[in-house]
Amino acid sequence: MVKQVVFIIALVFTIAAFAVTTRRFIRFFKLTKPAFKVRQIGERTVLMLKVAIGQTKIFRRPVMGLLHALVFWGFCVILIGSIEMMIDGVTGTEKVLRFLGIFYDIIMASGDIFALLIAFAIIVFLARRLFLNVKRFSGIEMKHISHVDANIALTMILLLMISLLGMNTFYILSAAEAGNQIYGYYPVSIFMAGFLRTTGQANHILYETNWWAHILLIFIFANYLPYSKHFHVFMSVPNVFLSRLEPLGKLDTMENITREVKIMMDPDQAFASPAEGEEEADTERFGVLDIEDVSWKSYLDSLACTECGRCTSVCPANITGKKLSPRKVIMDVRARMKEKGPGLVKEGTEFSDGKSLIRDLVSEEELWACTLCNACAQECPININHPVLIVNMRRYLVMEESAAPGELNSIFSNIENNGAPWQFSMEDRMLWAEDISMNDIPG
Repeated sequence: MVKQVVFIIALVFTIAAFAVTTRRFIRFFKLTKPAFKVRQIGERTVLMLKVAIGQTKIFRRPVMGLLHALVFWGFCVILIGSIEMMIDGVTGTEKVLRFLGIFYDIIMASGDIFALLIAFAIIVFLARRLFLNVKRFSGIEMKHISHVDANIALTMILLLMISLLGMNTFYILSAAEAGNQIYGYYPVSIFMAGFLRTTGQANHILYETNWWAHILLIFIFANYLPYSKHFHVFMSVPNVFLSRLEPLGKLDTMENITREVKIMMDPDQAFASPAEGEEEADTERFGVLDIEDVSWKSYLDSLACTECGRCTSVCPANITGKKLSPRKVIMDVRARMKEKGPGLVKEGTEFSDGKSLIRDLVSEEELWACTLCNACAQECPININHPVLIVNMRRYLVMEESAAPGELNSIFSNIENNGAPWQFSMEDRMLWAEDISMNDIPG
């Protein structure tokens, strides 16, 4: 009974803390702009199963990709055991899902095996971070706190797996010594139990110790993740489900600009009703200057970012020494919302801290270094679309400040004056062909 009460108190505190964090993120999302309407649910579900659950994009780096996939799949399996522990803790039962019979044996055996595999993978991940100089783990955006955060999260996962194996091992020993039936099958823990010589009350105490260590680590980890780079544990699956379904490289048009162009070509369009699905709204600002101009999808991308650096490692601009790091741009969105979001929530859209996303975090040099090749979006294992955000920040510079590079401004002027990118009038366009006769044309 005491165990049950203590567990319920711990669970309530965990849920309350998580609810406060969730409320904070919901308020931040309300500050963002619309992105697209979520349709094509079937196509999105297939994409989610393929990319997020199947981890297909992560296998482009086969060895580390396999280890990462095993960690993800293992968490999915172990989650079932965690749910059972929640039910047992609240109701005061023991192995409440044992009525599943053979399926229970399969679930417990899978969780036991995955616990060992995950522990091995985490040790490899920690060793790479601590002892190997992996280039994509470094960069101007990767502050010391980022590395500390990664090490803390990986250590917590390792402790979760150790406590799970310890819990299973001492459950087997205590049940066997008491003559009770062992529910579930635990191939790894049975092997480990064979090497232990603990007897009597020690087995039960060690079982309870590991049980509490495991469940409390779950509670702590769940509330630590939203403030960690490992928030992708929660956010990667919904982020993939909400991916842009258009081909990479397709840029969204701005409806208000499209309408102005139509009016220039056909003045009657000024009196036409908006097309179906087209919204007629006043635009406060063209493009993205600061965090309140960012779409909800770009902000979701920033929360889901794993900081793995795969995007930056394939970016041709970064590879050739330019300042651009696609990972940094996404991380800057998250950092800017954390910095300015509370003020916007408290004081409204009039709040200003004298800073902006462009220039204070992302420089113009970074934005114009992007070639829009979409290598970053292609490589991202959770379908973050970096170019969409970069283009929207460029749009602000061009349309609000006329702050494009000189070469582009020349092209814009030529288009405005001559109807073409070249610096000569329409009347002179065919001068180059005056001395060409029909006999000079092949065929």
